[in-house]
Formats: sequence, C-alpha cells, structure tokens
Amino acid sequence: MVGITNKVLLAEIRRQQQLSQDIVNGQTAISTGKTLTKPSDNALAWVQVSDIGRAQAQQAAWQSNVSTGTTRATTAEANLDEMNNLLTRAQELMTSARNGAMNDTGKAAIVEEMKTIRSTISSLLNQKDYNGVPVFDDGQSVLVPVSRGLNLAVVGTKQDISEGIDVNGTPMSLDDILGQSITALQSGTDTDVAAGLDAIKAGQQHVVLEQTKQGVRGDRLDTIGTRLTNVDLDLTERRQNLESTDLSTVISTVSAKLTQLNAAQSAFARINQQTLFDLIK
Repeated sequence: MVGITNKVLLAEIRRQQQLSQDIVNGQTAISTGKTLTKPSDNALAWVQVSDIGRAQAQQAAWQSNVSTGTTRATTAEANLDEMNNLLTRAQELMTSARNGAMNDTGKAAIVEEMKTIRSTISSLLNQKDYNGVPVFDDGQSVLVPVSRGLNLAVVGTKQDISEGIDVNGTPMSLDDILGQSITALQSGTDTDVAAGLDAIKAGQQHVVLEQTKQGVRGDRLDTIGTRLTNVDLDLTERRQNLESTDLSTVISTVSAKLTQLNAAQSAFARINQQTLFDLIK
C-alpha cells in the first residue's frame, strides 16, 4: 500500500515539475516573443523555419553582392560622367586652338591642360577603391551572382571603354586620340588640329554609349535589389508567423498553469503532512 502511495506521489511530483517547466517556457515565450525554440515545440514548424533560415542566408549573400555591385556601378557611372565632361572640355580647347588670333603662350596653356585631361582620364580608367578593387574590370567583366542562376556584369571593362573607337575607319584608344591631339597642337597644322578635334568627338560619343550601357547595368541591379528585399520581407514575415508568440493565448495558458500548480502544491503539502496510518485507512 505504501509502495503504491509512493508511486502516486512521484507521479504528482513529476506532474508539478512539468507544470513548472511549462510555466517557465511560457514566460520565456512572453519575454522573447518566440514560442518555437526547439524541434520538440513543433516539429513541422521547426523544419519550415530551418528551410526559411537557409533561404534567408542565401538571400543575404545575394543582397550583399547587389549592394557591392551597386557601389561599383555607381562609381563607374560617375567616372564615365567625369570622362565625358573632360572630353567636352578637350573639344572646347581644340576649337579655341583653331582661332588664328591665339598666340604661342595661349597654345602652350592649352597643351598643358590637354595633358592634364589625358592623365586624368587614364587615372579614372585605372582607379581602384579602398579595397584595391578596380572601378572597371580588366579584360573581361566579372560576373556576380545576384539570384538563383543569374550572374551579372556590374561594370564594363577598361578596354571596352577606352579602346576600339572608330575614328574615320581607324580603331583608336582614348589615350591615342588625346596624344594625337596634343601633338597636333604642338607641331601640327590647322588641318591636324581639326582632325584631332574630330577624333575627340568620336571618343566622346563612344564614352556616352558606354555611359548608357552602365546606366542599364545600374538599373538592373536596382530592380534585382528591390526584388530581393521584397522576398526577404516575405520570408521574414513567414518566419515570424511560425516563431512568434500569441501573447493573449500564452498569457492565458501560463495563468491557468500557475493556478493548477499552486493548487497541486497546496494539496501535495497537505498529503505530505499525513501519517502512514492516515495513508492506509
């Protein structure tokens, strides 16, 4: 009889311990806002949350790539815009040089400014960021993964921007064009200066075309970035729905279990004070 009674008491102790643990879990859920903390809480929801977590990690990697790509694209577009402005200035200088009233001192000043334009454009083409990453790719555009199965070139190459410019049927580079123009200013005839001016115009048109291409790259990155953000928001919402606490339900449950535990402990205390003879009556 006493053995049976001991089993009953042990069972009651375990039941009270479980109630206490449930109350602690409920209080944790209320304080953290999460009810799903381990697989045993809800196996199916736990699997879904795990899948969502992996998807969010992949989304984060893609978003990081898009962010880095957008920074590079923005810098490349700014450099191309500056190159366009410099070539516009070069045209102004070459046009001024064709003015017959310009003296040698004026021409020398133009030559020096043209040399500065030439070196500045070279610097813009070969510029690197603080991490040593070039603004423009060299030889071949680097493809960056920005979504499942989608890799994008975020900037053009130095060669695409500065080489292969058609000047009256002859392929030339920006550096060649500016070098030829400087030589024409220093020792060439008016015809040579005019030819240099035409070459600079061809170079500028080429840069404008590259600006357009870079703008398209930037717009595409913006579109993909927006799409990734929307997907991430959807995943976050789905995860919160699976993990988050329904406060009214949890508070009600914790309150009910506290009442049960208090009643059980009071009853247990009374039973535990009884004698062996009381138990076997």
